[in-house]
Amino acid sequence: MPTAIRSQVIPVSDLDAAKSVYTALLGDPHTDTPYYVGYNVAGFEVALTPGDVSGGPVAYADVDDLDATRETLLAAGATERDAPRQVAPEARVCVLLDKDGNAIGLRGK
Repeated sequence: MPTAIRSQVIPVSDLDAAKSVYTALLGDPHTDTPYYVGYNVAGFEVALTPGDVSGGPVAYADVDDLDATRETLLAAGATERDAPRQVAPEARVCVLLDKDGNAIGLRGK
């Protein structure tokens, strides 16, 4: 499967305030929990999560093999910001940084 970017996660300091703004823009969320608010925008996932806003939004590339893709990017010069972690029964995520500090999110098994 070719790599595809299908989601963006936006860290926010006040989830309720951000939800109000993004709901006005995108409509009602399909998921609304204290740790994740998700919107489907024509098949693209836009998510709000409470957390450190200093890193900015992260676009996640869907990959077949998260570990292999991560190792390839690390070997190419990326550095690790967030180690792989399980976020759903069939999904893990991690965040790497390019040499300029731009975030590269990976989502896969």
